[in-house]
Amino acid sequence: MYKYDEIDQQLVDERVAQYRDQTRRFLTGELSEEEFRPLRLQNGLYIQRHAPMLRIAVPYGMLSSKQLHKLADIAERYDRSYGHFSTRQNMQLNWPKLEQIPDILAELATVEMHAIQTSGNCIRNITTDQFAGIAPDEVVDPRAMAEVIRQWSTFHPEFALLPRKFKIAVSGTKQDRAVVQMHDIGMEFYLDGANKVAIKVWVGGGLGRTPILGSVINEHLEWQHALTYCEAIVRVYNLHGRRDNSYKARIKILVKALGIDEFRKQVDAEWSHLKDTPNTITEEELARVAQHFAVMPYDNLPVNNASFEAEVANNAAFAAWVKRCVHAHKQSGYRAVTLSLKPHGKAPGDASSEQMHVVADLAAQYSFGELRVSHEQNLILADVQLGNLFAVWQQARAHGLATPNIGLLTDIICCPGGDFCSLANAKSIPIAEAIQMQFDNLDYLHDIGELELNISGCMNACGHHHVGHIGILGVDKDGSEWYQVSIGGKQGNDASLSSVIGPSFAAEEMPGVVQRLIDVYIDQRTPEELFIDTVRRLGVAPFKAHVYAAKETEASHV
Repeated sequence: MYKYDEIDQQLVDERVAQYRDQTRRFLTGELSEEEFRPLRLQNGLYIQRHAPMLRIAVPYGMLSSKQLHKLADIAERYDRSYGHFSTRQNMQLNWPKLEQIPDILAELATVEMHAIQTSGNCIRNITTDQFAGIAPDEVVDPRAMAEVIRQWSTFHPEFALLPRKFKIAVSGTKQDRAVVQMHDIGMEFYLDGANKVAIKVWVGGGLGRTPILGSVINEHLEWQHALTYCEAIVRVYNLHGRRDNSYKARIKILVKALGIDEFRKQVDAEWSHLKDTPNTITEEELARVAQHFAVMPYDNLPVNNASFEAEVANNAAFAAWVKRCVHAHKQSGYRAVTLSLKPHGKAPGDASSEQMHVVADLAAQYSFGELRVSHEQNLILADVQLGNLFAVWQQARAHGLATPNIGLLTDIICCPGGDFCSLANAKSIPIAEAIQMQFDNLDYLHDIGELELNISGCMNACGHHHVGHIGILGVDKDGSEWYQVSIGGKQGNDASLSSVIGPSFAAEEMPGVVQRLIDVYIDQRTPEELFIDTVRRLGVAPFKAHVYAAKETEASHV
């Protein structure tokens, strides 16, 4: 992962000192709430329903063991001994005290971490594939470029007060796992016909109140121009984006209003002034940044491992975990491991301080001291030898980190919802927990097969419900919490947005509603179909009919 140099460290240390003084002035009354608000947002601090919330940056989802130990210590010392890993690959503390935030930031700085630009109307955390650098289908490792974009966008004075928040994702694999199409800018790195690195650029994606998948603005951008082209896009947005209505302020609204052809024309005009300026990336600069990423000291291992194969053959529980939680690796004799933060009946994405220490120790012992955070809110050990997988499983299982449900229905993406967020219309976590308990039979989950269920507590869509195979949205209905259900969403190369099946449901109905959706799938599927395939083949109608027929039957018996 990226290692700071003295300039990186100086910038973070100076920001800590600056924010400490800003907090002091606010607490003594020298700064008003209105004056302090943009300052705290620029340092990742929200005021939530019950307490402040601090969002800590995890650039492109990469952490070291030392950093995760520090996060665990901070959560124990300043919070309630747990952290929440978000869909932006960051970590959130839900209960810190405002006056202690400068101390937390100072501790983060000792391990090359910060909370800069994790909130506010600026360019947020750059995200990428959790298997970047190790995926067998990777064409270009995007991490060095993600770091270049991070450095360019951090503290960028022109983009500190954009019309709204701005999100960029990069991917270098054949199969998109970074959901590039739902970002303000999505960048797909590939090798062109001349075997040179090029970028397919998407623009204008986003979920929220008006979900839109991005449009391709440039099929073939030479990688050297990644920053200047992004700068041209953001400049056009900064100039013309709506500032009179926050619901219509995202770049997706501007792209839709202008049309992709006109937007491209304006970007190209702006880019003509930027294309060969000093922000053009050179081979030397990319190599300099890449040197800050340690090369993993892989052993030369055989493709197979006899002890691993014996454990799989003789231990059904271990074999089930391997099937769902262990992933292919480009290096012979190694695998990536997803540690599930979705045990049944627990808040998805939460990890206790104890669990964070355990994962940090596992990474140190078995994965070169590094780990990843996925946008699905799980933790990944990227470089585990085949012969060590059984030991990893045993330790993970002992601490509630080995639920073999990755990619299955209970591997739920879920925002904090009304339990914490002041923007939420309804609670998300209790719905996730109820659905997890409804489908607590792992054999049944495996029979259902791969299925993505995403939950958001409001239209901001932090739970990515629009791209879930099943999406659940909390809505306010006459002061009560209700839930709108949609199906047919998907992330990946063939991304799609879901369609609402009909009127909303009460909280207690939700496990049954999901069950009835699954019933239709199981009854109607062909042998090779996943849930999303059946939805795409049949459409919404049969699912809707079954769900609401059952609802009417239940109502008639009341």
